[in-house]
Formats: sequence, C-alpha cells, structure tokens
Amino acid sequence: MGDDKAAGAAALLSPNRVLTCAHVVNDALGRELWSSERPGREHALDVAFHGSGTAGRGIARLSVWLPPQQRASGVVWDGDLAVLELDEPAPDWTRPVVWREMREGLGLRAWHGGGASITYADTVAGPEDDGCRYLDGQLTGAAIGPGYSGGPLWVRADSTVAGLVVAHVMPGPGPLQPQMTVRRSWAVPWQTVREELARAGASDVLDECAVTTLGDAEQEGPQETSRTAQLLVAALRALLDDPVRRADHCRALAVGIGSVPPPADDSSAPTLDELASLLLAEDRALATLTESLAPTIQNHDAARQALSGLLALGRLEKSIRLLSVNEHQRLLAVLRTVTAADPALIPRAAREALRFMELPSPLARTARLTQTELDGVVLRLEDYPDGPAGNVGSTPVPALLRLAAFVAAATDADSRVILHEWCDQVAGRLGISRGALAERRADAEAWASHRPSPVARIVTRLTEAGPDAPGHYLCELWLFRGDGTRTTVTMTKGPLAPDEIGRFIRETVEGCPGEGDDPATQVDVVVGPRSLQIPVDTWETGSELGDAFPELSLPLGIRYQVALRCPEITRRSSARESEMRRRWAAGEPGALVVDEPSVDPQQLYELLKTPYRNTARVVLHGSSMQRDPLLSVCLAMGVPVVLWDRAAASHEDAGRLDDLDPTGALHKLPQRLQEFRAAAFGSAQSSAARPALVWDDDELPLPGPLALADPS
Repeated sequence: MGDDKAAGAAALLSPNRVLTCAHVVNDALGRELWSSERPGREHALDVAFHGSGTAGRGIARLSVWLPPQQRASGVVWDGDLAVLELDEPAPDWTRPVVWREMREGLGLRAWHGGGASITYADTVAGPEDDGCRYLDGQLTGAAIGPGYSGGPLWVRADSTVAGLVVAHVMPGPGPLQPQMTVRRSWAVPWQTVREELARAGASDVLDECAVTTLGDAEQEGPQETSRTAQLLVAALRALLDDPVRRADHCRALAVGIGSVPPPADDSSAPTLDELASLLLAEDRALATLTESLAPTIQNHDAARQALSGLLALGRLEKSIRLLSVNEHQRLLAVLRTVTAADPALIPRAAREALRFMELPSPLARTARLTQTELDGVVLRLEDYPDGPAGNVGSTPVPALLRLAAFVAAATDADSRVILHEWCDQVAGRLGISRGALAERRADAEAWASHRPSPVARIVTRLTEAGPDAPGHYLCELWLFRGDGTRTTVTMTKGPLAPDEIGRFIRETVEGCPGEGDDPATQVDVVVGPRSLQIPVDTWETGSELGDAFPELSLPLGIRYQVALRCPEITRRSSARESEMRRRWAAGEPGALVVDEPSVDPQQLYELLKTPYRNTARVVLHGSSMQRDPLLSVCLAMGVPVVLWDRAAASHEDAGRLDDLDPTGALHKLPQRLQEFRAAAFGSAQSSAARPALVWDDDELPLPGPLALADPS
C-alpha cells in the first residue's frame, strides 16, 4: 500500500473501506506475520491510491479482523482478511471494485502494492481447495511474490475482481518440489471472502460491495456442454478450417483475452475442438474472435452467414458475453466520461431506450448513476434480450446498442462521435443491418431533440413494506408536467428507509427543471389511510453537494412544499371525487375550524353536509384519538384540504398553528406551511407544532390501479 517497499496491496470496497490480508496489516505494523492479536484503532496504516498517471495517499484503521490460521498441511491457511476504514474518503478518481465469482480457467491479473504499471503479473485460476484457489502463471513476465498479497485479482476479460492474492506457494517437505512451485500461488476467491465476512458479522461491509452475477449461472452438465461444443466446432469449421488462417485469428484472440499463449507458428494452431473449448471457457473469447473475423468476410455472403450462425450459438450460452474485450473496455471508457459529466443522463436515456424492459437495479432505483455502478450496469445489459431488428431476417439490435445510441444523441460532440463509431463497429461485427441501427438512431435523435413541458409537480406513492421491513416503504414516482402529461420515473424493487426515499425525491427533482428552468417545488406524497400520520416532512433529503456535506441536508418538508393525498378513501366513497370537484369549483374562501372537543364524526358529517357544503378546507384540532376519525370523515366527504397538528395533545394546543395562519389565503397555504416548517427547523421544543396537510388537487388526477384486459 505504498511504494516499492509496500507491505502488500488492497481492494477498494467503497469510498470509505478497503479489503486486504490480515498478514499484510501485521507486516505493515512491524508485527509477526502470523500474529492473531487484533490491532487497535490507534494503529494507523498509510495507504496509497494509484491510478493512470495519478496517485494519492490516506490513513486507514482496522475495522474487521480475521487473522491467518495455519492448516495442518502448512501450504495454505484460512482466515487472513482485514477490512480497513479510511479516515477520509478515497480520491474521486478511484473506483471501488466490482466482484464476481472465481472459477477454474479464469484469466487473472495482479499488481504489486507499490502500484507500478510494469509489475503486472498474469495468472490463471486453478483448482479449488477448501475455500482457496491455486493460481498458475506462465514462465514469462512478472510473477506473484512479496508485495502482491492482499491485492485484487482482476479478470482480464472484463475488469471485474474475482478474489485476493494471498501468497506464493513455497517448496517444502513432501511432494512439492522447487520446479513445481516456480509460478504457483494461491488466492482467496470472492465466494470465500463473502462467506468469511458474513461469518464475522460484517453485513454492512457486504452491503457496500458491488457484485455482478457474471459467472454465477448454473453450470451445464457434461452432455450439454459436449453438445454445445460440437455445434461450435461445426460453425467454426465453415470459417476456420484452414490451419494457417486459424493460427492468424488465434494470435489476435490470444492478444485480446490475454489468458492463453498465441500459436508459435502456423503449424501450431489449436484444433477446432480446442478452440471451441476455449470459446466456452472464456466469456469474451467468442466476441473477440469474431472481432478479427468480421472485417475479412465483408463481401462473402456464405462466410457472413456462417459467422452469424456462430454468434447465434453464443447468444444461447449464458457464459458467453456480447462484447469483445476491446469493445467492452472502449464502451466503459466513454460511458465513464459521460457519467462524470452528467450522472443523470444514462438512467434518463435507459428509461426511454429500454422502456419496455425491467431495468438493472442501479438504473431503476436512482435518478443518477455513479461510477461505481457503471461496470455492473454494462455487464447486466449485455444479458438483455435483443430488440427489434428493423428488417425481416436481419439480426436484432441488442439493448446495449440501443442505450448507446440514445446516450450518444444527448451527450457532447466528442462522446457522440466515439459512441457512434463504437455502435457501427459492434453492429458490423454482429451483422446488424445499417437500416436497423439508423432506425434506433432516428428514435434517439427525436427523443433528445424533444423538449418536454416543465415538471410542475412530483408525486410519490408509498406502500408500507410490512412486518419484514418495519418503517420501510415501497416507492413509486411520477413527474406531472405542465401540459398534463406524466412520466413514470421508477418503481423500486425493494423497500427503502425514509431518508433513502427523501434523497431519491431530491435527486429526481434536481434532474427535472420546472418553469423558468427552476426545479419543481411541489411534492405530493400518496399514502394509505393508516399512513396519514407518518412524518414525511421530516425525512432527510441529503445534500446536493454529496455525502461530504451532511450538515447541508434539509428535511423534505423544508426543501419542498409537501402535502399528503389519500386516494384509497376516494375509492370507498363513490360520490367523494365529484364532491371534491364541486368544493374546489365553489371557491368559498372560508374554512371550517374544528376546535371543540364535543364535535364527533356524526356532527362533523352534518356540518359538512349543510352549512359547510361548499367549504374546501377544514382545520382539525385536538388529540389524535379525537382527530383521526374526523380526518377520515373529511376525506370521505370530498374535502380537498385538511390541516392538523399531528403533535397536538389536546384542543389547548390549537394556538400552536397561529403563526401558520391556517384560515388565510388558501392558495398560499402550502407555501406558508413550508416557511413555517423552515422557521421551526432545529427546534427541540416539545411545544412546537408539527403540521400535516392533505391537499387533493382535482386538476392533478393520480394514476389509478393497473387495469388488465383479457389477452384473447
């Protein structure tokens, strides 16, 4: 974690945590490598961050300790993991690793902890041995040795991380001889890291880890694998039956994936069976092979048809990726630039380009994409089904290319050129017609050039998650525009905590300009009858300047004009909706103030039925036991505006709302309420009012329940 004298290396788990080996920590502190005693928080470790031409330093302290435990064999050991907390977040240009499971045959790369680029050591994952995996490198290039321990093992094909380097295997008594251990090391794979951290109770650490399901697909049985390999051999024979031609393309393949040696000469080309096995073992090998093949068959229809058949076989295999190593790296590079410039662009483009698909979680649950989430999103989208082909008989346009076309249409000129070139090359390799790609680009240009009506209001619907997640809610979000149209932003897959919902609403509002390019300020929260008393206005929204400035976070009800809506009661009363419209249309400026303890639901019903038949506003005082039944009567009878103090203990607390002027100008009430909450912000007084407002706008109808027709 430093210069050439580094004790070892580490993997960045999140902006605030790194993972390394426990024996690396012992070495850095000058202790015995096998010491099991947990270092205290007073022991500070110097950490160096390395990037392309960039470096930084920081201080870390131990958080999770799993000391090394020697096995009886003496060759490998158990445990040996340490999670370190950084005193300050990692530099902005760093990226936490994306984990995947390690399997035999995976091409891997490690670097010395000093960070010098020239220290890379290539190796291949070998057999598994009770939670560890052996590694074997070629007898050329750098070898794993001192200073590599604790470092991430990068998958060369896609830049994910499959585990940590632990140690080099040293010769000793027994069957291991020096010539057997020249390039043999061993690692702790991600599967074991995950199990060990879970066993140590570090669930919060695991929650922060970015993980892709790449490599998690069920393994096929021997007969199925053999049948697939036979089909690949038949397809390859039509393209690479000539050994000389096969050797040329296998050299390009070896350079691309980096995990196999290239043929030494034309006579040492792999057999078709060997090549088929390699294409099934390396997830980007097929795409990388066809990348060199495609340009050589542009004017040969039969060869193009054979190549399309080979690619079609690849699409049937879960373990084979859509993009070549080069295509994947180029796409990530340009999308990182796009995300850094506008974190909201890719989620926004995905919602339009892939509108009929279930989006990956990072795109579905947030309005902004982080650099950390980008790698996993690209990997996930490679697995998505193909879209429309455009022409009968042509290859469909994959979801990832459609998204790239939409991102290109809305980004800066330099990134647009790169994305267009990338799409052209990938489409050419896959055999996608120019017409199909042009159609997707036309759709993207039309979307990017369209200027929607400004967002007038944000509406979010909350549903209690249930006993398995108390205090959490499922959340749906809509943008209501000035022209009457609405856009569904997302439906989160899992329950969220209140402050997570507050941050999500803020991020969405900030990405949706309102009138005059100012963000929309009105937020309606749709709840069920049992949730009318939840303090949504107090939920934190986070800081627009990021987590580094938590003191700038404001509650939802201070940042926006927040009101509640409860359409569920509307559906229980057939006349309620028409009553609400009539009360709004009557325009009666007064208000019904219920400040007498003697008023019960029957009396309130009679008041709203006759003398206050045209009243659009009711102010409720009293304790919750008195107030809640009256609130239900108001909503059932179509009263669109109801105000109350949810912290009031009795009618004697009625005066606490006086500064709000509850019977003043109705159209200014939401703004006065926002200002009232801001003035009381930070007050610890138990006497402070906690006003809640139902504001049911008849000009803003809510989305109803999904109506499904008989497919026949």
